[in-house]
Amino acid sequence: MPPRATGGGRLKGRQLGVSFRRQVPVGGQFIADFCAPSIQLIVEVDGAIHARRLGPDARRDLRLRRLGFRVVRVPAALVLSNLPAAVVLVRAAL
Repeated sequence: MPPRATGGGRLKGRQLGVSFRRQVPVGGQFIADFCAPSIQLIVEVDGAIHARRLGPDARRDLRLRRLGFRVVRVPAALVLSNLPAAVVLVRAAL
């Protein structure tokens, strides 16, 4: 998906006060949708498939937390239907 479709435009250019990078390798085995390395925050935009991946996603989040990251999961449907509400979720994590 292009950055705008996933809300990437709202995470660019320090619009939320921190710098996010898109599709960032983390911990040698993961690719984060968005990462703000300066505050060790990862934002994952989850599509419908993730409803069936709760176990694997929880294990991944645990590994990322062990590396010192906080993980925020935002439903892709929310990003597409109500981007301001999705941004509120990210702001709350900041």
